[in-house]
Amino acid sequence: MEGELHKEEVNRLRAETNGCARRLHFNNAGASLPPNVVVDTVVDYLREESLIGGYETETKYHDRINRVYEGIAQLINASHEEIALFENASAAWGTAFKGLGFEEGDEIITSEMEYVTNLIGLVDIQKVANLKIKVVANDNKGNFSVEELEKAITARTKLIAVTHVASSGGSVLPVEQIGEVAERQGILYLLDACQSVGQMPLDVKQIKCDMLSATGRKYLRAPRGTGFLYVRKSSLERLKPVLMDFVSAGNVSLTGYTLRPDARRFELYEKSRALTLGLGRAVEYALDIGIDRIWGRIKHLSQVLRYRLSGTPGIAVHDTGDRLSGIVTFSVEGIESSVIKTELEMRCINVSVGGAQATPIYMEKNGITAMVRASVHYYNTEGEIDLLCRELSAIIDQHGSR
Repeated sequence: MEGELHKEEVNRLRAETNGCARRLHFNNAGASLPPNVVVDTVVDYLREESLIGGYETETKYHDRINRVYEGIAQLINASHEEIALFENASAAWGTAFKGLGFEEGDEIITSEMEYVTNLIGLVDIQKVANLKIKVVANDNKGNFSVEELEKAITARTKLIAVTHVASSGGSVLPVEQIGEVAERQGILYLLDACQSVGQMPLDVKQIKCDMLSATGRKYLRAPRGTGFLYVRKSSLERLKPVLMDFVSAGNVSLTGYTLRPDARRFELYEKSRALTLGLGRAVEYALDIGIDRIWGRIKHLSQVLRYRLSGTPGIAVHDTGDRLSGIVTFSVEGIESSVIKTELEMRCINVSVGGAQATPIYMEKNGITAMVRASVHYYNTEGEIDLLCRELSAIIDQHGSR
């Protein structure tokens, strides 16, 4: 499939997603509606487990489970040996970060758009190891400054840890340029791709990251409880597994053990095989459509949404930066964002609220306590955007008349 997604194809994809017939879903940055085939994959596997046993079903589907690693590797242009599966992106990110073995005096560079869970990790390691955390602030247009990043680097800089697409604000960081700086300076590079995987093309060879964490439930349209970690083969020995079991290591005795030679050394054995297969099927579904085509439609729909929201009296769009994602953030004058979310939900329209805790550095800097987050996906339509804006105008009028 080449080129843009046409109306007939979008209609087919919507028909393959039961949730599209029930409500308008603009909370894809939280959790997308899964395709029916992904749901069926999970349910069918669980049903088979109930009939023949969990271990027996795993043995039967051994090859399909292994192909999940291959699919993810294809998605991000990696080797299947560089992929480890996790229950969520936070566990994947934390495993990579905590495995790095920081020393007193080390420095870590991040951005003002960093996600709250990652910031918790940064604060904790700063307390334990007396590290220095440097934040590269956005410029006055809302762009991450590669020039300021280079200025922040010293001989003690051990890690650059940034989030590709901000949870609030929707800006996209120049991850390839950051990777060039990290490689040139010989600095480890950890990328949180939680909001970008499945939304836009990801090529770890072009990004030049050492580690990348991602979730399944957002733009990949996989089940909740799925995620993965990429660790570049050449960086594997620079990370120590945080938790280990017999999947991580072999030749175990009271005198030692041998770590397995691939990224699965960071996994634990017990996880849902049904959800793993659901993740794999979601990856296949996205690859069949084409990530470039998905990204093209998401960019178009988000531009349409920003334009129409900006033309609606009483609404302020907060997205800044030259490169924006499918995450659109806004506020309504005189009405709490939580109220907007509740009233839209009563109209069968899903959005979310981005609170100050999600991206605390960015939100505090801009004096924002909360905003409405409407995140589009390729199965959304311009008609749905029109209806969202009409309902927002009705809510504004309704509150104005009280």
